[in-house]
Amino acid sequence: MLLVAENPPQLAEGYSSITSIEGDWWVAHTKARAEKALAWDLVGHSIPYYLPMTERTVIWGGRKRRVLKPIFSSYVFFSGSSEDRYRVLRTNRVCQVIPVRHRGPFIEEIHAIHRALSSNIPLDLHPFAAVGKRCRVAAGPLEGIEGIVIRKDDAMRLVLQVNILGQGASLEISADLLEPV
Repeated sequence: MLLVAENPPQLAEGYSSITSIEGDWWVAHTKARAEKALAWDLVGHSIPYYLPMTERTVIWGGRKRRVLKPIFSSYVFFSGSSEDRYRVLRTNRVCQVIPVRHRGPFIEEIHAIHRALSSNIPLDLHPFAAVGKRCRVAAGPLEGIEGIVIRKDDAMRLVLQVNILGQGASLEISADLLEPV
């Protein structure tokens, strides 16, 4: 059973999409395992954020539990003014705040991850830059999303990269849904 009360919303309340959030974007590099606590602080300060999480099964004290874990460990994306940035730094949960210099490509990258998670497609962390052919999803719930196609364990996977982190998330996909870019 997943405890909803302990998990903040993945996307700030009042927003249906990342693309509807205005303002400058920042990447908060949090202290160890402080992502959810920072997200709750952002809720309290009414600062728009995105914390992509996926459901995982973990074993604690000999019992299996389902939990939501951040896809990008120690990172929370948020939007706002320099005053909001200062509020985030004052939470004492952040090591540093990285400004997003190129808003357009950044929004496309995290929006692709948000669409995949919203479609209940399982994502796995992909901690390094993928080498493969750039493709676009031609049909289905992820239509229009671009990524890099790789093979892993005899399956075709689409890697959705977040360049500012040097990481990405991958999902299994059928080759007939892809078209070259």
